[in-house]
Amino acid sequence: MRKIKILLISWLLLPINCLAYSNYIIPGGETLGIEVNSDGVLVIGFYQINGKYNKGVPAIKAGDYITKVNDVNVNTIEELTKEIENNVTYSQVEITLKRNGNVKTSNLELVKDGDIYKTGLYVKDNITGTGTLSYIDPETKIFGALGHEIIESTTNSIVEIKNGEIFRNYIIGIDKSRTGYAGSKNAKFYYNTKYGNIIKNTNVGIYGNYNSDIPQKEALKVASKKDVKIGSAKIATVLKGEEINYYDIEITRVDETSKVKNISFKITDKELLEKTGGVVQGMSGSPIIQNDMIIGAVTHVIIDNPTTGYGVFITTMLEEGEK
Repeated sequence: MRKIKILLISWLLLPINCLAYSNYIIPGGETLGIEVNSDGVLVIGFYQINGKYNKGVPAIKAGDYITKVNDVNVNTIEELTKEIENNVTYSQVEITLKRNGNVKTSNLELVKDGDIYKTGLYVKDNITGTGTLSYIDPETKIFGALGHEIIESTTNSIVEIKNGEIFRNYIIGIDKSRTGYAGSKNAKFYYNTKYGNIIKNTNVGIYGNYNSDIPQKEALKVASKKDVKIGSAKIATVLKGEEINYYDIEITRVDETSKVKNISFKITDKELLEKTGGVVQGMSGSPIIQNDMIIGAVTHVIIDNPTTGYGVFITTMLEEGEK
């Protein structure tokens, strides 16, 4: 069977809505700048010192989070560096590591290179990117975006976040998708114009509190899973500047059993295909609208045919956002 490459695009039908989310929500489509700070300093790899890798890091693996140095909390590279420089004892420090939810303590031996102690570790403390707002709940002001998790590309692992922010983003160009390649939105970031804070990074999106004024749009009814039908629909997204436009898609399959790939679709809009070549990175989170209801959000592009992709049910996002 031929393997199909799929790329993340960078997250109950009840008689009475007993969940916390509203029956009508504000659809998104706005492009977002996204920045998250990791819960600890993330190890993403190793480098050589004087032509050799540091043998004093056997307990550390790429994907680990360093949360303490000599029992002092560290969340940034600056804090990590400071604590190592101020607390070196016999060329080593005690570090606390978090891996897959488990915590362990180990000694990290350092290598002195001139007057500087080096770890031999490549580390990262934040990730920045572009995505699309999926919805805002007007009652709770909780927002959902992306429709999938934020992944650190080097380790291919979901980022455990301490906090984060969404802010203004302006699309300046499109790198078009083609067979075997996922294009992307190119954007200018306005870090000073903040819209909200991120509190969760999950496999069905990022969520947090929308602290800015809610966009003046008509709220749309939340579709149940049973409301989603094979046939025509639209996605809302930005291709230039900050202007949201609506583009035609065809829903080809609905899967209520999948956790994240509930809606299969193909792009039928000629303008969208001409400008993007299909689904592009940065489009993730774009709301999917059918029969005047918000039914889901775009999540994945299929690399072998980027005119097609997947979406997640909006109810799945709302349930996760309100937990």
